This record gives sequence, structure tokens and C-alpha cells, in this order.
Amino acid sequence: MMPALTRWERATELPLIGLAVAFLAAYAWPVLDPGLEQPWRSLCRLVVWAAWAMFAVDYAVRLAQAADRARWVLTHLLDLAVIVLPLLRPLRLLRLLSLVRVLNRSASATLRGRVGLYVGVGSTLMGFVAALAVLDAERGQPGARITTFGGAAWWAATTMTTVGYGDLYPVTTTGRWIAVSLMVAGLALLGAVSASLASWLVESVAVSTVQELDAQDDREDDALRAELAGLRRDVALLTEQLRGLGVGPARAPGVGSLPDSPHG
Repeated sequence: MMPALTRWERATELPLIGLAVAFLAAYAWPVLDPGLEQPWRSLCRLVVWAAWAMFAVDYAVRLAQAADRARWVLTHLLDLAVIVLPLLRPLRLLRLLSLVRVLNRSASATLRGRVGLYVGVGSTLMGFVAALAVLDAERGQPGARITTFGGAAWWAATTMTTVGYGDLYPVTTTGRWIAVSLMVAGLALLGAVSASLASWLVESVAVSTVQELDAQDDREDDALRAELAGLRRDVALLTEQLRGLGVGPARAPGVGSLPDSPHG
């Protein structure tokens, strides 16, 4: 029988993905539209808090059903951080990766495929969320340099890739913490990309080496077959010559008695 925790996770996976999408939309709308009217802002705030409450309920239920709760908490630290730290709540959208994996099974059939999928989708999502978060923290602050979403997206891209041109930077404490988090995440992503590339290179070299060895074996086999064919031709020619001398095919020269001498 399927464990209760597995049944719960399968039953709530798609609803929580939809809730994560609604959460991100409600989080992003007021940030992207500073002139949004108050009733819509209140609705977005309500959706955000309702989503947070549902995430908290999901976390509590899964924790209660876990066989080893201490181990489960240690292996689900991101889920705990999402509940405890409101700033990380947009990262809950990473649940969408489960849906992407289902829709793109061929790409995630290997470890390298899964890494590529998670890095691609995760980095795009992380950059978008970081841009929203830093814009929300910086807009309207004295001396702020990040005041538009375009600028925030550019800052997120340069920070996440550790380029850091320095043309845009956060001036608030919240914005700087977001920057630190994004830097760490960027280093992790670069490490994942490097590991995936190294794995691909090693696998390519290994495949090439195996193919070369197989080709060499085939060439050696062909040479051996050609040599054997030549030996067969030589044996056949020698046999014909022996028959011409009156020696039977089963009797080699120097073996057995010689033909009778004409002188008796």
C-alpha cells in the first residue's frame, strides 16, 4: 500500500503548482504596476497570504506524515525557509519544475538532462523573482538606482552570472540581502553548469574512445580474416602442386614412404 505521505504529495502536486502560479501573479502585479488601485492591491495581498497559509498547511501535513520527522525537516530546508521567511515565498514556484519534468521526460531521462532542465528553468525563475523582489525593495528609496523592472532584470542577470558591471546596485538593506542570496545562487548555478559540461565532455571522450577501440578491433579482425584467406589460398595452391607431383593430399612432403625408384 502506498504511504500516506506519497499519496498526499501526489494529490496536492498540481493544485500547489496552480497555487504557486497564482501566488507569483499576485506578488508581481503590484510590483510591476505601481499605480494599481487599492482594491486590486488588497486582492493581491489576500491571494499572497492565502497561498502562504496553504503552503504552511501542506508543510505541516507532510511533516506529520513523515516517518522520520527530524530527517524530513533536514531534507526540506527550502520548504521551511519559504514558510518562515516571507521574502523566499516566490521561490515556491520551483514546484513548477515537477510539471516541466513530467512534460519533458525525454530531456530528464539522464542526470545531465535533469541538471540542464533544472538549471534553465530554475535560473530564469530565480532571476525573475529576484528582479521583482529588489524592485519592490528599492523603488522610492533615497538614492535608489533600481527603479524600473527592466533595470531590475538587468541587475539580476549580471548579479546571478557574477559579472557585476556595477552600473546598478541596491542601496537598501533588504535589497542587499537579496543581492547576496542571488550571488550565492548564481555561483551554485555556475557550478551545476560546469559539472554538467564536464560530465558531457567526459562522456563524449569515453564514447569516442570506445568507438575508436571498436574500429581498431574491426580493422584487426579484417586483417586477420584476410591473412587466413591468403593462407587458405596458399594451402590450396600447394595441394594442387602436390597432386601434380603424384602426392596424395593427405601426405605431405617428407612424411611417409617416398615413391619407388625406377632403378628398383
